[in-house]
Amino acid sequence: MRLNGKIAIVTGAAAGIGRCVAEAFVQGGAKVLACDVAEIPYELDGMTAYKLDIANAEECFKFYEYVAEEYPTIDILVNNAGITRDAMTAKMTDAQWDDVMAVNLKGVFNLVRHIGPLMEHQGSGSIINVSSVVGEFGNIGQANYAATKSAIYGVTKTWAKEFARKGAAVRVNSVSPGYTMTDILKTVPQDLLDKFAKQTMLGRLGQPEEIAKAILFLASDDASYITGHNLSVNGGMRL
Repeated sequence: MRLNGKIAIVTGAAAGIGRCVAEAFVQGGAKVLACDVAEIPYELDGMTAYKLDIANAEECFKFYEYVAEEYPTIDILVNNAGITRDAMTAKMTDAQWDDVMAVNLKGVFNLVRHIGPLMEHQGSGSIINVSSVVGEFGNIGQANYAATKSAIYGVTKTWAKEFARKGAAVRVNSVSPGYTMTDILKTVPQDLLDKFAKQTMLGRLGQPEEIAKAILFLASDDASYITGHNLSVNGGMRL
């Protein structure tokens, strides 16, 4: 029960890594507010579903007001929600660029601008931003996605400094998953999946449960002296 009694917000919780994080947190003893722009298709004891478009600043402020009123503290925020709109740069539309920026980067800001100061005021908290191996190394056809995931490193380090500057034990870290078998990868041809797997030292793709365990660690008091750090969980890619 590594998160016993803690209250956690998880975005992008309808499926994939976000769902696994919500499940791991509940199993760890936390009360979880599972947020997604889509309906949450499952129920867990200790979890409350909340429909939220993180790209909408007004919706995020209303959500913040709700949690600040309903819960005594917010101990953990996992910014996991993200989208892809892939295209080669020469063919990428304004909409493809702007949509990814709005969710993957502005959406993170929309929540942290409220939840971060709340954690600072209460004296503690843990924020985990989900980045990507693509943010570390880039990827053909994903300039928009890579830009947002690289930017996550900068805001993570900045917020680690901002929210702890007055002595509050607020930690801010990021996790960079490698190629992980979520629904997005299920549409990728098998030959490409095999190629991705061979790029790792462990010779396989990741499972969302493995990413969730890394996030659980950073959220827990076991990581009480870790902040401003990016944890790559990619099976040894690019070593």
